[in-house]
Amino acid sequence: MTNMKDEITNIKSTYREFFLKFAGELNKCVYDAKPKNVTGEIFDKYEENSEGRAWQKSILKLIEDGIAPDVYKKLVTLREYRKNNKFSCKMCGSCCKLAISEFSPEELNEKSQNGDNFATQFLSVFIPYETEDEAKKIYPEYFELLKTEDKVYYYHCPKVTKDNKCSNYDMRPQICKDFPDNPFSFLPKSCGYKTWKDEVLNDSLKLQAMAEILEFYKSKLK
Repeated sequence: MTNMKDEITNIKSTYREFFLKFAGELNKCVYDAKPKNVTGEIFDKYEENSEGRAWQKSILKLIEDGIAPDVYKKLVTLREYRKNNKFSCKMCGSCCKLAISEFSPEELNEKSQNGDNFATQFLSVFIPYETEDEAKKIYPEYFELLKTEDKVYYYHCPKVTKDNKCSNYDMRPQICKDFPDNPFSFLPKSCGYKTWKDEVLNDSLKLQAMAEILEFYKSKLK
């Protein structure tokens, strides 16, 4: 049974593999288009009307008009696929009864006061468990899956009923409506969206790696 620590390790390894592969492919594309008279590198500083600057602009146009729109469109499609009728909440209660965060209640409160919308919504739903043992008793198997070497904090929603239904369903915040909002969330087998996560995870990692590289190029070339 894979725990969160192992899954994070696997995700990082896969992401790095996709990142390096696309970085190499894009680099080849960039230098195949390099004018023969240009001696510098793609991120060097060139005069505005020089061949080097024209090369940079051509690559920027290729990224902004050719590659990036397709990548972003596919990312949206993968997230929208979550809404397919084949995936739905099975009311296992795991996301309500055992939520984790790398931030303490005090840190979340500070982030909320500084305008962090996610922190504000999170605090409107979840309250911390008094102890880790208390959290472990609620969901022993899921608790073991969520264990990592890093310090995390365990929370729960007091509005969930004994049969794992939301007693404030119509007024639930957006973070509840959207969960899981990305396939990098750690989900137990009992979750109705686990199949969606497993189906799209690798494609999402690949597209996220591509998006990161493209954003880097765009910021350097503009």
